[in-house]
Amino acid sequence: MEGKGKISLPASVEQSWDVLMDPEALKNSIMGCKKLDVVAENKYEADISMGVAAVKGDYFSTIELTNIQKPESYRMIIKGDGASGSIEAIADVSLEAVDETKTILHYSYEAEVGGKVAMVGQRMLGGVAKLVIKDFFKKFEKELKKVESSR
Repeated sequence: MEGKGKISLPASVEQSWDVLMDPEALKNSIMGCKKLDVVAENKYEADISMGVAAVKGDYFSTIELTNIQKPESYRMIIKGDGASGSIEAIADVSLEAVDETKTILHYSYEAEVGGKVAMVGQRMLGGVAKLVIKDFFKKFEKELKKVESSR
């Protein structure tokens, strides 16, 4: 499964980057994330409880950021395991300045799922992926606005 897209963020590239790199903001933005711990530089462990369509369950995940080009781009490597299956995904994220108060975030991802989750079918998994991504960016925008209002 793969996909790509872009979203407009109401912040500068630097502000967007800072929030993208903030573990607490990430935890608050990831659907069902109960815990996100830093285990090494740019590496996290997360407990995620997902309840979307047939993709339900608790997942123990690792998230690692690589190829970091501050404040422009990075690669995120995600591995998750749970009772209903597993996921391995690679996502590339880049930021493009529009002006002082607006940034375009571009993303692309490739993901492989296994176990019961894989039996759901590509069409449903694609829909779930879009829902999770949309939810992430909605919450991420709230995190950006929190930072902006605290300045």
